[in-house]
Amino acid sequence: MRSFVCTTEAALSELGKRLGSLLPCPAFVALSGGLGAGKTVLTRGIGLSVGAVDISSPTFNIVHEHHADRLLLHFDAYRLQDEDELYAIGYDDYMNMDAIIVMEWAELVKGCLPINRLDINIAGSGSENRLVTMTPHGKQYEEVVEKL
Repeated sequence: MRSFVCTTEAALSELGKRLGSLLPCPAFVALSGGLGAGKTVLTRGIGLSVGAVDISSPTFNIVHEHHADRLLLHFDAYRLQDEDELYAIGYDDYMNMDAIIVMEWAELVKGCLPINRLDINIAGSGSENRLVTMTPHGKQYEEVVEKL
């Protein structure tokens, strides 16, 4: 586990950009944190690292596909009723794609998360500093976190 303190939104985005440049493909990043913590800001940084510049919250669509230098699949589980609803949109197919998958509100669908993944919790909101805690599950994610 490793933690980072981000004092600005720009710093949080930059951390995402550094992270994205280190992630293997395929990869799975499970984001958690309260409303306004900066999950989408971190994802926007990851997107910038792969050439995706139009990252916004996919809350109403559940998933946005960003076809850039590497495929980025941006999920938001906030409005899902249950894990079955995630599978109903073709989650298994998405999981088999050669893509970086970033899922906001991943704690709401824990049973759907792959064993090997990078868990990131962001604490704080508003004008507060953000404490970003990364917990790697699997050697490839341990190596990513070590390099950050």
